[in-house]
Amino acid sequence: MSDAELVLRSTRVITPEGTRAASVAVTDGTITAVQPYEAPVPGGARLEDLGDDVLLPGLVDTHVHVNDPGRTEWEGFWTATRAAAAGGITTLIDMPLNSLPPTTTVGHLRTKQRVAADQAHIDVGFWGGALPDNVKDLRPLHEAGVFGFKAFLSPSGVDEFPHLGQEQLARSLAEIAAFDGLLIVHAEDPHHLAAAPQHGGPRYADFLASRPRDAEDTAIAHLVDQAKRLGARVHVLHLSSSDALPVIAAAKADGVRVTVETCPHYLTLTAEEVPDGASEFKCCPPIREAANQDLLWQALADGTIDCVVTDHSPSTADLKTDDFSTAWGGISGLQLSLPAVWTEARRRGHGLDDVVRWMSTRTARLAGLDARKGAIAPGRDADFAVLAPDETFTVDPAALQHRNRVTAYAGRTLHGVVRSTWLRGRRIMADGEFTEPKGRLLTRTH
Repeated sequence: MSDAELVLRSTRVITPEGTRAASVAVTDGTITAVQPYEAPVPGGARLEDLGDDVLLPGLVDTHVHVNDPGRTEWEGFWTATRAAAAGGITTLIDMPLNSLPPTTTVGHLRTKQRVAADQAHIDVGFWGGALPDNVKDLRPLHEAGVFGFKAFLSPSGVDEFPHLGQEQLARSLAEIAAFDGLLIVHAEDPHHLAAAPQHGGPRYADFLASRPRDAEDTAIAHLVDQAKRLGARVHVLHLSSSDALPVIAAAKADGVRVTVETCPHYLTLTAEEVPDGASEFKCCPPIREAANQDLLWQALADGTIDCVVTDHSPSTADLKTDDFSTAWGGISGLQLSLPAVWTEARRRGHGLDDVVRWMSTRTARLAGLDARKGAIAPGRDADFAVLAPDETFTVDPAALQHRNRVTAYAGRTLHGVVRSTWLRGRRIMADGEFTEPKGRLLTRTH
């Protein structure tokens, strides 16, 4: 590390080989060496001694609705990426819907990129969208660098992003498989949703009954069958139903190319604690019961579930009415995802190395960014979060960087204070203070 410009030293550095005391050398924004803690600092290099705070790779969040342009009053690249940086996230992949236009053509992708270019505090990439009428656009979007394609199997909640029926899913997936792309899927079956009781009103129990587990289970089983038939790569978004886990585990054992994510709210919040009328807890699929949550944690531990992402899906506060049937469904989690997951993980006996695997290493791999992101190792981008894992704080919505400070975590005491966040060797956030935007726009490279 003789040519290092920067050395970060900590008694606890999370590396692919485990957590250890180390000195991490950085040159031109890239990690060049992970040395013993006592390694001499090269002349001319700046030393950042982090003491006992933990140095971990910046998180990679592959499920974020930035909503910009078109619904920028809901969120935007400036506010979303500041919130991400405040939470130790250094890379996000933006979902193709809730912005106007949606990312369903190359022209629309270029529009999104232009809007994001000067506002991104962290690195930003983009998913494309698979709609009933845009099969012809999928390969051009792939060649333009989107990381894969999002599809809904039930209504998305916005008219400009219609869902795929089973035949349309087969056509889109066949086209994506032809260039070995990735389809990421909101898997709820519309027929099961239509058959469920729809009472409306403020009772969370009524909302939960309107989004039954069998809607997820059936849609996931159909998706797995299509992926197996076509040899395609598919990814199940925001899994909430533990009943689907046996099908997923069997598919993986059978060699089906399927990966699965879940979200902090499914791992840390339970249906039993959601107050009636509190639609800040509304998301689709919904937060389910504590017994269901236990099984999701088991599936994370055994690898049936691959990763944890936020599904950050904000709206203006007026859309969060006390009627669960009409309130906007989405939970804002960018700034709080790391401490929320860490708080519950440590209670259940998991370590920070597990959290890094779920929220950085495997998400980077999902997006094909694992050559540069997701680990503290030579050759990777010098993207870091510095965490005080034993410190606690109480969530104050006024302290959030999200444009609309509505949160299901309000008033909760969480472990893990993000001291600082680093992007390619530059400190972009420290103790709640931010630099000017330093993020880059990312495209798929293979």
